[in-house]
Amino acid sequence: MSKKFTWVIAIVVVAVVIIGGYLVFHKSPSTTPSVNMTASKSNSQSQSAGVNNAVLITKTSSSVGSYLADPNGNTLYTIGSGSTGVNSCTGSCLSAWPVYQDMGSTTGLPANISTIKRSDNGQIQYTYKGMPLYYFASDTKGQVTGNAVSGFYVAKP
Repeated sequence: MSKKFTWVIAIVVVAVVIIGGYLVFHKSPSTTPSVNMTASKSNSQSQSAGVNNAVLITKTSSSVGSYLADPNGNTLYTIGSGSTGVNSCTGSCLSAWPVYQDMGSTTGLPANISTIKRSDNGQIQYTYKGMPLYYFASDTKGQVTGNAVSGFYVAKP
């Protein structure tokens, strides 16, 4: 074997060791909860103890404290003047405040979570402690920009 070939093999081995060590020991930050709802933390928001199940999770923001989100980390809201079990946001309101809609089974839901059938469109909407849950269309994942907008407030655990 030539010296040049030996050096190439040595460089490749060193590169493999460095890359392998990086992959084993590097922890990539995640802003999306995993399927088993393991907490992930970032500088501005983190998942905290509270409601954590297949329908709702609890997150924390420096601006609003603890709040509810769907399992993908999207903030959920309720209408401040709403009544339990009544969908107060209808018609054009739904373009800014889409419903947190149940697409699966409505049986065996966790404590404090139920559903209502909307009288305007027949959708099955999730509720928390009887209050219908909505998204804010202008939010992106993890944002809480809809708090105190048009009488909607982040859903609190």
